[in-house]
Amino acid sequence: MAKVFQGDDIREIFSRNLRLFRNRKHLSQFALSNKAGLAHNFVNDIENRKKWVSPETIGKLAAVLEVEPYQLFMTNPLDGRQTRRIHVYLDELNDRFNEAVGEIKASYLYSGREEP
Repeated sequence: MAKVFQGDDIREIFSRNLRLFRNRKHLSQFALSNKAGLAHNFVNDIENRKKWVSPETIGKLAAVLEVEPYQLFMTNPLDGRQTRRIHVYLDELNDRFNEAVGEIKASYLYSGREEP
């Protein structure tokens, strides 16, 4: 059975991940709050579970930290290498998909007549 997370558990996970990703970017709490357009002590309050965040704030923080918003809620967040590997894989998959679509499109559009 999956673990049921309570509100305090989710705040703990979020605050821990916020600190983790902030430290990975070598940002102080002050720098992160400035870049995200938040009050200077707000990041400290979030990391210490004194305040909670709106969806808009989650989006701002994720953008500055260059992570997907869901990563701030993961119990075992991916490290930078894993994230890069996933992005490389998805980029390659996207390129191959686009090539396949182009080939199918070309064969469909030009079937029975000479290609330009």
